[in-house]
Amino acid sequence: MTDTVDVNRIRIHCEVRGRGRPLLLILGLGADVSEYTSLIDQLANGCQVIAFDNRGAGRTDKPDQPYSIEIMAADALGVLDSMGVARACVLGISLGGRIAMELALGHPDRVERLILVSTSPRVVRSWRRRHLSPILSGMRLFRSKHPQPRYAFVRQLQASDGYDAGPRLHQLAIPTVVLHGRRDRAAPLAMAEEMHREIPGSELVTFRGGHLFFLIRERQRFVDTVAEFVGSS
Repeated sequence: MTDTVDVNRIRIHCEVRGRGRPLLLILGLGADVSEYTSLIDQLANGCQVIAFDNRGAGRTDKPDQPYSIEIMAADALGVLDSMGVARACVLGISLGGRIAMELALGHPDRVERLILVSTSPRVVRSWRRRHLSPILSGMRLFRSKHPQPRYAFVRQLQASDGYDAGPRLHQLAIPTVVLHGRRDRAAPLAMAEEMHREIPGSELVTFRGGHLFFLIRERQRFVDTVAEFVGSS
């Protein structure tokens, strides 16, 4: 099912696939649903995937005004409300991981399980200037059918830069798994390890690849790991 919902004065593009336990998929910087079709189809074999384009990307509105992780988490909550979903497992990738953290911190009653992929609670700006911007600027149009305007990319990047969930991670009382590539240059493994230590009872699962390990050679292991975590009681 494909739909457009009105949330926080913007129109958000959503797609729902599969049946079973709801899994809200929150994508990363510059990404949109059209880039993740095959992965979504695989995830939907074991659950109901609710995927949407973040503000500033894909077929969702792209207001040229300041974004924040808090605003984008409110968008994600609005998607759940529009779909009539009271609680969902939430999977956030990169920037989407920060949105997922904020959603879980602000509305723990709405998040059943938390899956944090290729992400960190904050961005080290000096490191990003040297490494992150060139990496992500090159991948932000990767396979997309809906190119992102430069201003919208910058708005999303600024939202990520201004966020730090580190001091509050200990408040997360939701079953959480951190999935991370050992060769990730955009979000170094050390930051994932720190995040894992700060989130009570969380699990860390590492993969051989880099920031997009889940899209290439290690996709099946990633899908199986998510399915096991979402499906466990």
